Amino acid sequence: MRVRRAEVSVQGEAVAQIGPGQACLIGFGRGDSAADLQWMARRLHALRIFEDERGRLSYSADERSLGHLLVPQFTLYGDVQRGNRPDFGPAMPPEEARARWLEFLAQFGPAQAGVFGADMLVSLENDGPVTIIIDSRRGEGV
Repeated sequence: MRVRRAEVSVQGEAVAQIGPGQACLIGFGRGDSAADLQWMARRLHALRIFEDERGRLSYSADERSLGHLLVPQFTLYGDVQRGNRPDFGPAMPPEEARARWLEFLAQFGPAQAGVFGADMLVSLENDGPVTIIIDSRRGEGV
């Protein structure tokens, strides 16, 4: 999502923060591969969600030299099709997801990041709002 600012705190301490830029909640599902991670990193770097002088979404955060905040978030895979309690069965198991998270961070490159497995407080000011869902299983390469 496009943000004016965003911050992640763990136990009352800020662990990551950005000013204007792109905040991304990142979840890994069962079966996500190394190719999915590469696709997602490329897609997020190329995503044009920042306006040009005509108000069109023409620029990526990279093109504007803005920040990236990446937050691990398995709850994105909460399935509520049956009942009111989310089923997290579609999420990648924690130890496998931790390895994928570290792999994703390495592929993404310089960014601020939340802490995998921590009880995080995510604070942000959405700009627009511009919030996009990106799923590697629905997309094609950038």
